[in-house]
Amino acid sequence: MRIVILGAGMSGLACAQALEQMGHQVTLFDKGRGPGGRMSTRRVAMGETHLSFDHGAQFFTAREPAFSAQVERWHADGLVARWSAPQDDAWVGTPGMNAPIAHMAKARDTRFSSHAMGLVREGADWRVLLNDGTRHGPYDAAVLALPAEQAAAFLGTYDLTMAACAIAARSQPCWTAMIGFAQKLPIGPDVLAPSGPVGWAARNSAKPGRPATEAWVVQASPVWSNRHLEDEAADVAEHLADWLACQTGGVPLPARLHLSAHRWRYAKTQPSVKGALWNADLRLGACGDWLMGPRIELAWLSGTKLAGMIGI
Repeated sequence: MRIVILGAGMSGLACAQALEQMGHQVTLFDKGRGPGGRMSTRRVAMGETHLSFDHGAQFFTAREPAFSAQVERWHADGLVARWSAPQDDAWVGTPGMNAPIAHMAKARDTRFSSHAMGLVREGADWRVLLNDGTRHGPYDAAVLALPAEQAAAFLGTYDLTMAACAIAARSQPCWTAMIGFAQKLPIGPDVLAPSGPVGWAARNSAKPGRPATEAWVVQASPVWSNRHLEDEAADVAEHLADWLACQTGGVPLPARLHLSAHRWRYAKTQPSVKGALWNADLRLGACGDWLMGPRIELAWLSGTKLAGMIGI
């Protein structure tokens, strides 16, 4: 079949990979400028100085046999490495969290900067309408590998049961600050305990394969992020930077090279047992971590599960 997937994050690409192994022809559209999604890496260059920030997912684990085998293949290709600072079984992409995503996207027909505004059913076929006015298709089947809130808008036109699942799966937001310094901070641990407004803080430059320039990622808790969801990014960045400054025990900070913040409206999903959704009559499906749980591994498993439901 000719299958279109909206969303080229972990679940969409895992689904595409499995479908192509079955012999299907897959095209992916993603509104992002490049690979990553919630596994994105932000890189900042200032002359000869380079900073790197994994401003979405911070690490992942591999516990299911199928995903563990996939991670071992990535490891053999130099795309992931162990990082024991948060926990013994943690993995990170190298040289950035988006490395596995970039590798998967490059191997197939993935079209970035392609914002799908509509999914249209014409007879037995599907067509995709992009925000530039172009139409793509026909496709024999369509897959939504989007956050639940975005998937619901597409599903509501065609399958109210699937749409209701997406509407019920509300995500929690997350504000992330990215802070770079000229010298290493006088803080011993590479991962700090959460407190106050912060749910996660880590020395990103301590991860394998990153530039040596001191770089920190500070992520606000879901509660604080929701309370300040519409605040200005600059104000949020300063607030989270102030929290980090308080962790030095009063020792002055070195010169700050970079400060910015990114708002993830759909950051952390709730656990679910659905796994994936598939309407065989319409040949319409959905996958993503919102159908399993808030882990990269579960996003991969959801996409792979949906491919199995679509079958041969």
